[in-house]
Amino acid sequence: MKRASRISSLVIGIIIGLAIAGKFNLTPASISESNVPEASLLSANTDFSTAISKVAEIVGPTVVSIRTESVQRYRSRQYFFGSPGNDEPFDRFFEDFFGESPERELHRAGFGSGVIIDNAGHILTNEHVVAEADKITVTLADGREFMGTLKGTDPRSDLAVIKINAPNLPKSTLGDSDNLKIGQWVVAVGNPYGTIFHNPEPTVTAGVISALHRSLPTTPRRDSNYTDLIQTDAAINPGNSGGPLVNLKGEIIAINVAIFSTSGGYQGIGFAIPINTAKQIVEQLIEGKKVVYGWIGVSAQDIDQRLSQYFGLKTKNGVLVSKVLPGGPAGKGGLQEGDIIFSIDGQPIKNTTELMKIVGNTPAKKQISMNVLRNNTALNIPITVGRRPTFDEFGRVQEEETPAESAEPQEARIEIQWRGLTVRSIPPEIADRIRVDISEGVIITGIEDNSPVQASGLRKADIITNVNKNTITCLEDFEIAVKDSPGDCLIRTFRGYFVVKKNVQ
Repeated sequence: MKRASRISSLVIGIIIGLAIAGKFNLTPASISESNVPEASLLSANTDFSTAISKVAEIVGPTVVSIRTESVQRYRSRQYFFGSPGNDEPFDRFFEDFFGESPERELHRAGFGSGVIIDNAGHILTNEHVVAEADKITVTLADGREFMGTLKGTDPRSDLAVIKINAPNLPKSTLGDSDNLKIGQWVVAVGNPYGTIFHNPEPTVTAGVISALHRSLPTTPRRDSNYTDLIQTDAAINPGNSGGPLVNLKGEIIAINVAIFSTSGGYQGIGFAIPINTAKQIVEQLIEGKKVVYGWIGVSAQDIDQRLSQYFGLKTKNGVLVSKVLPGGPAGKGGLQEGDIIFSIDGQPIKNTTELMKIVGNTPAKKQISMNVLRNNTALNIPITVGRRPTFDEFGRVQEEETPAESAEPQEARIEIQWRGLTVRSIPPEIADRIRVDISEGVIITGIEDNSPVQASGLRKADIITNVNKNTITCLEDFEIAVKDSPGDCLIRTFRGYFVVKKNVQ
């Protein structure tokens, strides 16, 4: 309840968890595998309208509607002496005397889509569709309803598998998402707006692949990795989550996961998880195993034009290591903050998406070789990939406990100005709120308009932890570092690296 109260009502946002589903049916009441058309019926000679109809015939029977129910139990406080917060000791006295308020139940319903992937009744969908569900009801395209059993979930990929026990089930054909092209025609099949249409008939929409390798921002509330997504303009609305994105051969190439909208409805920008990503983990989900990802314990950022110029690079390919977790695989292997990673085991790394994908797909305990640039020197660093741990809502490793450190005297609250920047020590109340130590850097409190700092991309409340590879723990460190840096400065913050030039260009 407390977390929910923190969610802001943004006018424009990423709608993840397309929660209201519909039912659909493109086939007669009885469906069997034998009467589902084969993908080979679609050929290059098939006209476009016929192709879409064929896709509907092939895929429609395999798409299901998923309805979930969850129960949240809570106790409502009784306020005997007015509003909450007033006379709390008296309220507690009466509560102890008369007993606690009765426990109440809050019933929540959710809707989504899914697609049958085998004749055994396994259904692939999004994890957020079935998360925290106490009851799962699956409605087939022919109107039959079955209770669903959750077999496995993976919040990081936002994929899940549920199972139903039913005879005569059709199944979908999983395609290949590695060779897709921008502009390729695709069809989205799903259950928009739940049972609002009061029938099990499916909705089929057509569009093109608008872009590839898209990424969505992560949120503290979910550990999902929304990178390497397919973007499409095929109409996707709330309730389509977990439904398939299909090519004109009737093959599943992706699982719809999110939309970008100013209104909560379709505006031409939808996102889907490539089916090859799902193929890598679906067997583990069916077996109920926890999906394990490779991890090296670093934060990295893409190389932009400023960083490329600062480091004297001829390309923007590669990633800049902005943080190395102490005790993590990369730290143990010798990787350092400020290193630029160009390849892993000879495979080029163009950006952070490729880095996360390659490392994530690498088995734990396997040794990899990283080609990096450090202080204009090329190095090959061997790193033994670890098993990705679980993180809390603040992005910290849950298994790792930070030992308590003795509090040091608080530094006098003075400020330093430099190139249009004002910094100060991190106030204890701010440090507590954002879960950092007061000695982890200095905080930006002001930025002048049209200054070199403003042009760099730094913002108020950024915490500076490093200047030209000099660690900053206090204002004195910052003052010394900037005095010794008359030219362009490389500033590291919790958001990554920024180049502050001597003058605005």
